[in-house]
Amino acid sequence: MAKKVGNFTVALERPVVFRGGGAIVGKMEKQGPLGDYFDHVVQDDLWGEKSWEKAESKMYYEAVRHAVKDAGLMAEEIDLLAGGDLLNQLISAGFAARETEFPFLGLYGACSTMAESLIIGSMAIEAGFAHHVACCVTSHFSTAERQFRTPLELGTQKTPTAQRTVTGAGASVLSVSGQGPRITGCTIGKVLDYGIKDAANMGAAMAPAAADTIYRHLSDTGRDPGYYDAIVTGDLGIFGQQLMLEQLREKGMDLRDVAWDCGIEIFSQDQDPHMGGSGCGCSATVLNAYLLRRLREGDLNRILFVATGALLSPLSTLQGESIPSIAHGVVIERGDG
Repeated sequence: MAKKVGNFTVALERPVVFRGGGAIVGKMEKQGPLGDYFDHVVQDDLWGEKSWEKAESKMYYEAVRHAVKDAGLMAEEIDLLAGGDLLNQLISAGFAARETEFPFLGLYGACSTMAESLIIGSMAIEAGFAHHVACCVTSHFSTAERQFRTPLELGTQKTPTAQRTVTGAGASVLSVSGQGPRITGCTIGKVLDYGIKDAANMGAAMAPAAADTIYRHLSDTGRDPGYYDAIVTGDLGIFGQQLMLEQLREKGMDLRDVAWDCGIEIFSQDQDPHMGGSGCGCSATVLNAYLLRRLREGDLNRILFVATGALLSPLSTLQGESIPSIAHGVVIERGDG
């Protein structure tokens, strides 16, 4: 059974295997450095639907469907679907779940939701409450801009610290048995707030939470950063990653040789994403399309996946609130096969 390691980390003793996965992205993401790894590309933001929100929900549904098929399972074998999105009341995930008819736990951890769903799914399997759990999150550039910032029709100029929300959905099917990468532990993050109020500076808001979760994980386990082939943050972007690395250096930890950020890698600077990618779909698509494949092929043996989230809303922004943040860590190892 799972056991507590230190104050904040849990080690899993029962295998929790990534049995299947799927990743759908938009056209700009497909044109980025990782484009060849994604399963499907959406050629336009509407994807045949009447609204961007409906298109985002369709991405969620199709990513889950692809992951279940990739796992070699029937729909009725899925015990639980866990995940969410960035929109109010989780409408993308909720409406997609309506179509799947799976038991559903809607989760909101902002851009950390992929890690949150993996933690809940792996704990459910570890405890014997489920055999197969689908974990999925999604985000969409156009829906996120409409909800959190300014309508696209205004053509508002981006600030230097801004990031581009990834249009994409990533899904994993976790199972009690099988071959492939597996989850062996996790560190649940806590909410931190360093007073950042700029919704166009997500990296600065999330960096303290990422640094805190990584520091607590390494302290709990007694591991050096080099124990991992990569410590992968979700979407800090260029500026946020620099802040995180500096905060960890102040604590005596140097991550420069192993630090990797999904938001930096998913776009090239030639595409002008400013500080890089962001959104739930950023880490979810990179994990399911790229990182898990490298683990399966043996290019990586062990990673710490640390998805990061800014817990703001349009309401809190209008009320002048600062932006709390959170980060959750998931240990993923190569496993067999």
